[in-house]
Amino acid sequence: MFITFEGGDGSGKSVQSHRLYRRLQKEGYHALITREPGGTRLGEAVTRWLKWQAETILSPTTELLLFNTSRAHLVSEVITPALSQGKVVICDRFDDSTLAYQGYGRGLDVATIAEINRVATNGLKPDLTFLLDVPPSVGLERKCATPADRFEQEDPAFHDRVRQGYLALAHSEPGRWYILDGSRPRDELSGVIWEKVSRSLSYHKIA
Repeated sequence: MFITFEGGDGSGKSVQSHRLYRRLQKEGYHALITREPGGTRLGEAVTRWLKWQAETILSPTTELLLFNTSRAHLVSEVITPALSQGKVVICDRFDDSTLAYQGYGRGLDVATIAEINRVATNGLKPDLTFLLDVPPSVGLERKCATPADRFEQEDPAFHDRVRQGYLALAHSEPGRWYILDGSRPRDELSGVIWEKVSRSLSYHKIA
């Protein structure tokens, strides 16, 4: 089973993805956790360019292609092998992030992004995606104690477009997405997420 967590900066998706990973291990499941961009040596190098090379100007198209370079490598080297071994794979961000950030946020054509994503992932889609939804001002306030990367430094309008993009994506595929209010207490969110995942895992076993 392939589970992804999505949301704007500071939404809490990284916290919840790691909590789910630990719960799966505790319950005896073979699980793997990874993230985008990153997850491989190549992905980590791409991350540095995308997020922290402030002196280098990257066009939206360059961002799109760099994210998918990292993604293609992660899928082929990490995610697909783990799924073939019967593991539950959790990914902190996946191709929906590119639709939200480079599509809705940057203004690139969403259909074009979806096709490039499809090629990079070899058609792999998550079985379940959690959207941790919070107002951008709340998410960025949570991260104010750490240095802001290139995306976090964007203006409020950009982050609003990203949030609306995520909500549009979630409403377009209600069978896969599960929207959560990211402002709820962490323990409460973890409980809701585990309830949904445990039911889905039971369904997969029956299927």
